[in-house]
Amino acid sequence: MAAAAAAAALSRVADVEIDDGGVFKYVLVRVRAAGGPGKDVVRGHGWAEYHADLYERMAQELAQQGLDCECLGGGRLSHRPEERKIHVYGYSVGFGRADHSVTTEKLKAKYPDYEITWADEGY
Repeated sequence: MAAAAAAAALSRVADVEIDDGGVFKYVLVRVRAAGGPGKDVVRGHGWAEYHADLYERMAQELAQQGLDCECLGGGRLSHRPEERKIHVYGYSVGFGRADHSVTTEKLKAKYPDYEITWADEGY
């Protein structure tokens, strides 16, 4: 029963949660149910001064649902909804560079009508 509950909790975790527009930090996080499979999710918000702020809040929320997580890296997002564009770039000093290609695929699934690009350059 615990495995089913953990899997259900994992399925409720959104793949992408980012601000509606602007330039902001993001983290790529692997979320796991105890002893089970995991999935990678993207979180990006302008309120975060540091990448760790995003990760720590997410880790607390997930722990309340019985889920574990690890930060795979970070970067920045430039989200321009009026142009239907998102650019993924940069890195996190504390967590290192996320795999922007993975982040881009997650974003394309959530925003199929957007032009989504990425580059390893920039901070």
